[in-house]
Amino acid sequence: MQVSKLSTLTLAVAAAVALSACGKKEEAAPAAGASAPAQASAGGDVIKIGFAAPLTGPQSHYGEEYKNGVTLAIEDANAAKPTIAGKPVTFELNAQDDQADPKTATQLAQKFVDEKVAGIIGHFNSGTAIPASKIYSDAGIPMIAMATSPVFTAQGFKNTFRSMTSDTQQGSVMGKFAVEKLHAKKIVIVDDRTAYGQGLADEFEKAARASGGDVVKREFTNDKATDFTAILTSIKGANPDVVFYGGADAQSAPMVKQMKRLGLKAPLISGEMTKTPTFLQLAGKEADGTIASLAGLPLEQMPGGKDYETRYKARFKADVATYSPYGYDATRALIQAMEQANSADPKAYLPVLAKITHQGVTSSNWTYDDKGDLKDGGITVYKVQNGQWTVMETVGGGAAAKDASAAK
Repeated sequence: MQVSKLSTLTLAVAAAVALSACGKKEEAAPAAGASAPAQASAGGDVIKIGFAAPLTGPQSHYGEEYKNGVTLAIEDANAAKPTIAGKPVTFELNAQDDQADPKTATQLAQKFVDEKVAGIIGHFNSGTAIPASKIYSDAGIPMIAMATSPVFTAQGFKNTFRSMTSDTQQGSVMGKFAVEKLHAKKIVIVDDRTAYGQGLADEFEKAARASGGDVVKREFTNDKATDFTAILTSIKGANPDVVFYGGADAQSAPMVKQMKRLGLKAPLISGEMTKTPTFLQLAGKEADGTIASLAGLPLEQMPGGKDYETRYKARFKADVATYSPYGYDATRALIQAMEQANSADPKAYLPVLAKITHQGVTSSNWTYDDKGDLKDGGITVYKVQNGQWTVMETVGGGAAAKDASAAK
């Protein structure tokens, strides 16, 4: 705010400048005030959408790419000059760093509630989304999270929705795939003890056993570890056919390098937090042979994938990695629900969101079941070959598969 100029302005203009300056200050530091979010909840000219993910630390690459998708969705929505309740509106992103930490996440959740944001995209991690969801539920604020733990939507809250398939779907597919397609008989499982990693590993184990596989060893580490020598030495003695890891690329990359160094012949199998460009960079040539799953179709087969990829690259000067298309669709679905309800009041548009049918980038049939899980949740299995992720096969997601065929 330029105080020296105020003396030359009328009181009315000074007030307008002050309000504008406060709005700019909030964009830089959203905790400073709640005037714009308060307008949003009343359907005014600025509608705040909260976003939370790790934007610093070892998982920041996930959060930043996720945020890019949300940013692009909001920019596209604003370009259409939306109106709600007969008034022009502007959607505005309030992005916060939850550091992948549950305590920080709950603090941010309360701040978002206090600032009366209209809705939440995030949190990214299951371990942050689950505790934060109770706070949003009590306030009646809809949230569409990237979290994949089954617990997230099993709590019975009416405000919780997903951007991706759950670990139940993904772990089940991979457990069956390991036994039936990779012919693995002896299986070792390692997880990082986070809600995501352990949950994914649990579902993988159930499916592998049900398919006839023998889980000969179950180990655990944490999401900060980088030295797995002791665990891997123990695993080597079990002579497994595959090693499954539930966790992020910051651990799976050094793990696979150490596996190769120790002479472990079994391939590493993991989930979508391993299926990243960062994993390829960190693991180097030792990445070859690694198998990972990711929700939905490959980008080039998504209904809106090619157009999204072009626009994303032009906007952010970077390749689409993993999560941004899902963040984009979640944000557009949230906004579409507000527009259809003709209100940014969570009480008014939440029922509309629960029944939404959204034609998006990742699927032309983005719809939710009564828990808030996506109805059409296919899984694609990838393998690293010559330093690149290549498609092995896509399992499930009938509607998404039809979308892909129609798009060709």
